[in-house]
Amino acid sequence: MENLEEIKKHIENNPVAFATTTNDNNPNVIGVAFVKVVSDNKILITDNYMNQTIKDILNNPNVCLVVWDKDFVGYKLIGKAQYFTSGEWLASVKKMKENEGLPAKGAVLIEISKIISSK
Repeated sequence: MENLEEIKKHIENNPVAFATTTNDNNPNVIGVAFVKVVSDNKILITDNYMNQTIKDILNNPNVCLVVWDKDFVGYKLIGKAQYFTSGEWLASVKKMKENEGLPAKGAVLIEISKIISSK
């Protein structure tokens, strides 16, 4: 599996589609912009305005992210999410310059188990 450090530029510089599953097994997808690679298999996403997505994560931690650039080079990332409203991960998102003036009410930490490349 490729590690996230290799595709960090894609993840941190392009919009990311973030998919979850609702309690009644319907798909839910949102676009997220403030995404950071924090290790070779973990991604941190800021929760500024998420609603359904947080409910979904608390019910079923399996998630999928898709990112691509203007040349259509992209990646599908599959993993498990955890949601934090306190502690080091929340502190990390609150410190991000991108979140200045935004609520940064929570942090979603995703441990990636599989990466599929469009290459």
